[in-house]
Amino acid sequence: MLVAARFVQGLAGGVGIVIAQAAGRDIFDGRELIRFYGRLAVAGPTAAIVGPMIGGLLNTFMDWRGLFGFLAVVGLALLLMSATMFTETLPPERRTAGGLRRTGAALRVLGADRVFVGAVLSQGFVYAAIFSYLAGSTFVLQEIYGLSPQWYAAAFALNSAGGVFFGWLGGRTAERWNVHGALFLGIAQTGTGCLGLLLAGLAPMPLAVVIASLFLLASGAQFSSPAGTTLALSEYPQMAGTAGSILGTARFGLGGLAAPFVGIAGSLSILPLGVITTGAAVLAAAGALLTLRRRAPESVVHAATA
Repeated sequence: MLVAARFVQGLAGGVGIVIAQAAGRDIFDGRELIRFYGRLAVAGPTAAIVGPMIGGLLNTFMDWRGLFGFLAVVGLALLLMSATMFTETLPPERRTAGGLRRTGAALRVLGADRVFVGAVLSQGFVYAAIFSYLAGSTFVLQEIYGLSPQWYAAAFALNSAGGVFFGWLGGRTAERWNVHGALFLGIAQTGTGCLGLLLAGLAPMPLAVVIASLFLLASGAQFSSPAGTTLALSEYPQMAGTAGSILGTARFGLGGLAAPFVGIAGSLSILPLGVITTGAAVLAAAGALLTLRRRAPESVVHAATA
């Protein structure tokens, strides 16, 4: 029952992410849209800092059942806020009827757009690196390098703080300079961190090198997020929900597929983490190259949403 409830919780979280991205596309355009996605990129790592702090505080006077009860109250509060404060963001003139046929047509249009496919693949493989980091950093820092739980928490907080700053910086860079440039810079930063982990797996490296590599990996992913999301959704206001759902599926699907392989050599080797994250960064860069291609003709997009 608990596993099933956690599964439903994950589904609800995924829905919230897609709706937030689609609602932003309904309301904003151009630089304002990039700025909005930059704020979303900041929200995730901020929650990663604040959430464990609140959980640790609550855990001093309640068990895991109490923590889940607290989460249920928070979920109910969010539901009430959504029902009373969050109205439909898509203008009536841009709304379309649903149905499998229309969804299939939208999927065909999106699949034919190399810019969209490239943005989705680049973000999917960046998240594969992130999920691998989340799955492997605990045993790397605690089992291999002997960090105490307190120092591991400090290292995790450092990376999350870096994600907050670089998520904001990535949004500003995409807004003020170039969306494609921001995407490639973020992937390059992530790739540098992944390469550091690979080198640490091939030869012994100081703890500082590993922590710096993890920092670059995590913060680079957040740097690329506003640009990647903008490239995927900006040209599809009529099907932002469909586009956002594909983007979310790629991010969490590829992330979930990559994470289990981090422990393939046991808890005393960092090499699988380095190999998987470096491979993911290379594939993310390959996906980003597709975003430099021309988009599908606008008439095709309108045909799918008419």
